[in-house]
Amino acid sequence: MTDSYAPFVVDGDEIATLLSSLDRIRRTFAWKCGGLDADQLRATTAASTMTLGGLLKHLAFVEADWFAVKLRGEPIGPPWDAAEPGSEWETAAGDRPAELYALWDSAVARSRAMVAAALAEGDAGRPGSFTWPDGRTPNLRRIIADMIEEYARHTGHADLLREAVDGLVGEDAPA
Repeated sequence: MTDSYAPFVVDGDEIATLLSSLDRIRRTFAWKCGGLDADQLRATTAASTMTLGGLLKHLAFVEADWFAVKLRGEPIGPPWDAAEPGSEWETAAGDRPAELYALWDSAVARSRAMVAAALAEGDAGRPGSFTWPDGRTPNLRRIIADMIEEYARHTGHADLLREAVDGLVGEDAPA
């Protein structure tokens, strides 16, 4: 999985801080899911059917949904354009580890490009291309904050799953 992350920003402006926080949690998530074989990516714990492979595929989908569709108004793209909603959780078990890692890596790279394009057109207050049924439209700032929350929640899941797989524990990926 990708290791192309900038150092964690501790004294940046608003957007640099938000993007650095998102990349920090992405890096930790990648560390929790990295270097595993197919059986390890399919492992479950407790009563949950959640797997690390399912998390990789789900977060690849969420990257595309929030940044391509909701921020930029672009098509979600493959493989999501032909997938049943929510199927990423089940179909990940049939994917090879290299496919899952590549899918997630490409989703993150696409998201970074879309954020850069949005910032080139305006600031973090730039509205997205999505409106909730109540008429509210999230701006780039809100979308990034929601992605940080999504990753934080699922990195906690990945932490528990990874510890059950091979005992790996820790808060931040090694530098």
